[in-house]
Amino acid sequence: MPFLGQDWRSPGQSWVKTADGWTRFLDEKSGGFVGDLSSFCKKEDHNKENLFNSLNYDVAAKKRKKDLLNNKAKIQCKMSGHFLKTFFRERMESRHGYCTLGEAFNRLDFSSAILDSRRFNYVVRLLELIAKSQLTSLSGIAQKNYMNILEKVVQKVLEDQQNIRLIRELLQTLYTSLCTLVQRVGKSVLVGNINMWVHRMETILHWQQQLNNIQITRPAFKGTTFTDLPLCLQLNIMQRLSDGRDLVSLGQVAPDLQVLSEDRLLWKKLCQYHFTDRQIRKRLILSDKGQLDWKKMYFKLIRCYPRKEQYGDTLQLCRHCHILSWKGTDHPCTANNPETCSTSLSPQDFINLFRF
Repeated sequence: MPFLGQDWRSPGQSWVKTADGWTRFLDEKSGGFVGDLSSFCKKEDHNKENLFNSLNYDVAAKKRKKDLLNNKAKIQCKMSGHFLKTFFRERMESRHGYCTLGEAFNRLDFSSAILDSRRFNYVVRLLELIAKSQLTSLSGIAQKNYMNILEKVVQKVLEDQQNIRLIRELLQTLYTSLCTLVQRVGKSVLVGNINMWVHRMETILHWQQQLNNIQITRPAFKGTTFTDLPLCLQLNIMQRLSDGRDLVSLGQVAPDLQVLSEDRLLWKKLCQYHFTDRQIRKRLILSDKGQLDWKKMYFKLIRCYPRKEQYGDTLQLCRHCHILSWKGTDHPCTANNPETCSTSLSPQDFINLFRF
């Protein structure tokens, strides 16, 4: 058939069968030969090409618009990120003169502070808090300075043979944290080569071994000892101890001290010193005699609540000058009443200054 391959619904085509075959007739409506499809096909191809070009143009225009919006968004994010970083940096500097915990740790003289017995416990507690959660926030120089100060602390304890348990706990906390962090070195949580940190961990183990090998010798002098004092004075001195573990250790020295270390009033005052009445009421323990067992209550309370911290000397923040300094050292404050502008900071308060 002559219309095979053509759209039979197309208008204006007329065919007649003659002796020579099928012949195309003139379309009366269109005024031309219907069979002449070349011009029509060219027109259709031209329209399709124009449509294709217009679609390509629309797609390209949308893509350029999208890229432009993305670039603007990236620029705004970078600007906002830089603005926030600058804002918080200036805010930190305006609060206490330091931008980061590592900068404050490097500039404040903690190396000489450990030589002062009034500041020793404060520095050790600060080192412990940094080892627990803030070690990764220190810069490479600050981490090196941290290890140098820790080495001086250990050497001081080995020489004086005092605060041994305190440093053991510090080293154990630091070693536990490093064991967790070294496993994540691939995620850049520590500054430096992994071999350097493995060497530092081996050094910590060596320090722990040295502390365990300390042999405390009894002083060779004749005179009045602690057990020679009256019982009331012995009990009065024992009430000055703020750590229940020291009371237990003291009770292991002699049988008479063992009896004093079990005094109910002594443990009651210790519980009331560290904890509030509400905390105590939640952890009541009765003995076999139906009385409150203050010793057991104390060791149960320290597992549930933080103990009260006391230090001979602390860092203080001047709200007027925005300067950090030790409590025992005066700085040239320009306020009318400098004493009212200073706020004592615990080790945790010091770390909280750098959180935002």
